[in-house]
Order: sequence, then C-alpha cells, then structure tokens
Amino acid sequence: MRRFDVCNGDADGLCALRQWRAEFPADDAQLVTGLKREIALLQRVPDDAAEVLVCDISLARNRDALLRLLGHGARVRWFDHHAAGEVPQHAGLAAHLDFSPGMCSSLLVDRELGGRQRAWALVGAYGDEMGEAADHLGAAAGFDAERRAALRRLGRAINYNAYGEEPSDPLVHPAELYTLMARHADPFALLDAEPVIDAIDRQRGGDLALAHAVAPAWSGEQARVVVLPDAAWSRRIGGAFANTLGEAAPRQAQAVLRARPGGGYLVSVRAPRRSPHGAQALCAAFGGSGRAAAAGIDRLPEAELGRFVDAFTSARWAP
Repeated sequence: MRRFDVCNGDADGLCALRQWRAEFPADDAQLVTGLKREIALLQRVPDDAAEVLVCDISLARNRDALLRLLGHGARVRWFDHHAAGEVPQHAGLAAHLDFSPGMCSSLLVDRELGGRQRAWALVGAYGDEMGEAADHLGAAAGFDAERRAALRRLGRAINYNAYGEEPSDPLVHPAELYTLMARHADPFALLDAEPVIDAIDRQRGGDLALAHAVAPAWSGEQARVVVLPDAAWSRRIGGAFANTLGEAAPRQAQAVLRARPGGGYLVSVRAPRRSPHGAQALCAAFGGSGRAAAAGIDRLPEAELGRFVDAFTSARWAP
C-alpha cells in the first residue's frame, strides 16, 4: 500500500500532520510538503497512491489532482480551513473543512482527535495567529502562561521558517523540520533538544528588525501598506511582518508587498484583528486566495498596484 502525507510547510500544516501521525503512525508514508506558497502539492502524488492524508492546503487549488486520485481508487482524508469551492461528493473522500475565522487545520485535527495531541495543536494555532483560540484551549487543558508562551514562540518560528521562494531562503526546509518534529513526543521535548529552533527564532528577529526599518508607503487609521525590496530576508519575513503589524494595531488592516525580480509584487493581506473578515474576497479580486482573516496574491502586476491600494485602503472589514 502506498501512503502519502501532504501538507503545507507552515506551522499549521506541519502540526496538523504531527498530531494525526502521533495517533495513527504510518512510517511508510511519503511526505509531500514545501514552502508556504507551494499550494498545488497534490499533483506530486502518483496515481497508484492508496491512502492520502492532506493537511492545510486549499482544495480549490488541488481539485483536479484530487479527482484524479479518487478516480484511481485512493482514499483521501482532508483537513483544511481555506476557501474550497464546491467539495466533491465521493465515497473515497473524508473532508474535514471549516472556514470560520477562528479555525485552522491544527484545531480541526485537534477536534477530530478529542484533544489527545493538544500541545501540537496549540503550536499550530499560535503559528497561524489564532492566539485567542490557542490561549483558551491551552488554559483549559492546564498549560500555564509560561508553557503557552513557549508554544507560541515555537509556532511562530516554525511558521516563519516556511516563507521564501528559493530552497535556500529558509534556514531549514519544512520537510527537514518535520523530520525533527517527528522525533519528539511533544513540543517541549523538541524545544529542549533541537537548537535549530533557537537559530530560526534569532533569524526571525533579525528579519523583523529590517522590515520595521522600512517606512510605510501608505498609512492611515484604517489601513497600512508597506512595500519591501526583494531580498532573502524580505522573502522570509513578509507574512510574519504582516502578522506583527496586525497584532500591534488590531483595528488596522495590513498589506505587506514585496517587489518580485520579474516584475510585480507578492502581497500578504491581513484583515484588522477586530474585524477579521474580507481578506480572501479582496485578494480574490486580484487573482489571489486565502481565508477571511489572512490572504495573499502571488503576483500583482505593477500596473495594478494603484487599483489594489485604492481597494485595500477603502475596504470595509466585517466583524
């Protein structure tokens, strides 16, 4: 039997997978993952796959590959919180989908498992900037403030490590990082044993300092736009920087753009934390995707920059 584990390389994807495999080990499963914006991962799974576990990648972006695998008899279990479009009705598909703003893939797996791998779920939720939900679940499960802070630091480090465009951009490829995660029964053991987490955290801090030194291209009470140059540090930090800005100004929407070498911009959008709806719809109008609170555009043409800024700065964000 050929089994495949397919997941986003960010904290939510890796921690969703780690939870499930802690409960249902499959040493023979082949891991398919990549950097944060590598979404069309299911196409890498061959036709003869018998079982496929999918965590934290958009069904809409992988529909054709899903239908191909189902047509060849694969059984597919899918956990995700991104816009999916019409979900295929097929006996071989078990789809666990929830598009609520306070939900992420790690919390979906946590719900399915009844909280049996709660610590890993919290890491994924913190990494996906679901801090309020993670704090609530963590406190209810008996994790004190110090332990929750450690899980938050780990989640943000794992999530930051998934950003970039070149394989050399992150300190460790997400597949290698998952191998380290899989060695440890819980996140605290990972923090104690693997110095690479501290190294990732230090790199994140340095990259954030460089980003904060860039003056906003547009800033008002309702929204802020920052345009970063193209560099290894900006390729890594875009999403984390947008999250940091949003955390500091919860009533303000954030758009962090990075110039792309071939022209145009890569865009990360965060709805205001006090009104976490509208990011996906805004980005979809420019060919992007994502979820209600956080979304992005892979390539915004330079000619569209003005129209995007106008749409972003005048957007009405729903509570």
